[in-house]
Amino acid sequence: MSANPSNLTPAKLFLAPMEGVTDWAMRDLLTSLGGIDQCVTEFLRVTDKLHPYKVFEKNCPELKTGSRTRSGTPVFVQLLGGQAIPLAENAVRAHEMGALGVDLNFGCPAKTVNRHDGGASLLKSSDRLYNIVKTVRDAVPASTPVTAKVRLGFDDPSHCLDNVKACEDAGATWVTVHCRTKTDGYKPPAYWEWIPKIQERTKVKIIANGEIWNVEDFKKCKAETNCADFMIGRGALRNPYVFSEIKAHLQTEQSQSPNSLELIVPFFDACTVYVNDHFATARTKQWLSQLRIVSPKAREIFDQVKVHKKPIEFKTHLEKLLN
Repeated sequence: MSANPSNLTPAKLFLAPMEGVTDWAMRDLLTSLGGIDQCVTEFLRVTDKLHPYKVFEKNCPELKTGSRTRSGTPVFVQLLGGQAIPLAENAVRAHEMGALGVDLNFGCPAKTVNRHDGGASLLKSSDRLYNIVKTVRDAVPASTPVTAKVRLGFDDPSHCLDNVKACEDAGATWVTVHCRTKTDGYKPPAYWEWIPKIQERTKVKIIANGEIWNVEDFKKCKAETNCADFMIGRGALRNPYVFSEIKAHLQTEQSQSPNSLELIVPFFDACTVYVNDHFATARTKQWLSQLRIVSPKAREIFDQVKVHKKPIEFKTHLEKLLN
């Protein structure tokens, strides 16, 4: 009988890359709260060109600090595209700039991305997945992880079996599986039951992703998938402490998380430093719109401050409502 991987090592928790959401400011804040073992950047779109250094630094400012957030959490650079050689060239540059790993995005469901031969559109061909992963893997040193993020398929979940096997055969260090197809989008449920089927055909480490909102979801996903590692995205926006709560559960400790709304003004300030106060206003509204789903107080605040377009008015009203 094979050993249960989830019993051999403690669970490793990843913050999911979410385009237009998990930028430097959000990664920095969430990792400062504890519980996150690893991050992946928002995708860097690769066509046929090698991006200049400044583009990598804008996408991943952590490259200036050892490819880690200020709290020490490792950050991988994620690349998205359909051409193997340009992806490999950009992966080499990321490595030369100090990236601790390179992740390949085969999961983005956005229509614009898929129309331009990127993201989940690649899931239609396991041969193309193999070629891209193999080309990137061969281009960077063996000590640098090359990982892949996939969905179950474009429209047929059974394609996950061949697609993950292709990534494994090409040398992927691990594969993150978002347990929906491209056509499923983000509609619940996540079909965790496919992961054991993948594990029957492969030996590569699998990171389970999709519909983990709280400790109870984590426990169910862990039991159903037999995975040791998990990635959480939108759940972290609605509860920034979900990672530390899961870690407390695994250590059989009682956990009482602080009020998430206490993080809002520091996040606004960080976004202002990162870009500017108009950017901070938009990002803070975006986050509040997620928090309001689970917090009546956040809903009340969002409904009152969403009308403000001027940053000074937005922040002043926000601080007044939070005091």
